[in-house]
Amino acid sequence: MSETLLKYIPEHSVLPVFELIKMNSVHLKIVNERQTRHGDYRKGINGKHEITVNGSLNKYKFLITLVHEISHLVAFEKFGRNIKPHGDEWKYTFQRLMIPFIRPEIFPQNLLPLLAKHFKNPTASSDTDAKLSLALKHFDQQNDKNYIFEIPNGSIFRISNGKIFKKNALRVKRYECIEISSGRTYLFNPNAEVEVLPN
Repeated sequence: MSETLLKYIPEHSVLPVFELIKMNSVHLKIVNERQTRHGDYRKGINGKHEITVNGSLNKYKFLITLVHEISHLVAFEKFGRNIKPHGDEWKYTFQRLMIPFIRPEIFPQNLLPLLAKHFKNPTASSDTDAKLSLALKHFDQQNDKNYIFEIPNGSIFRISNGKIFKKNALRVKRYECIEISSGRTYLFNPNAEVEVLPN
């Protein structure tokens, strides 16, 4: 298991992550990329704790996602199954489990202050924290996509499910975009990755 983990997470996090997995009897499955989620936790009918994580994530995002999912398991076991999935109990648990990993042997120097800030009040997904998400994306494999904040207003773009939009304007923190086929307005986080189409 340690050798497998080494392919997916930073070297100095392997031992403590392995301990977390063992201590909580986690059955970890590394899966092909899913567009809608980075990871998932469920208690199987046999009572096994099953966690899946996308194998395509960079090692820092993989580590955060894995600890995020283990935090669901630990929070449910400690506080009961009636808690909100991303409520106060989960936030407290995620902070407690993640803080030992926020150190320079594990994360690059430029990520440490962003992680420290994020984990003061962690959100359901690190993707909603635009600054942290953008910083983490620098460690992804290169692709031909653009971030929505980089493209000019009026640009036409496609998202991963094939839907096509026109970018309008910034509304507070998110960008207002019109879906071409329906004319409906949607809001996008600035760090959403899109494929720009010729106008």
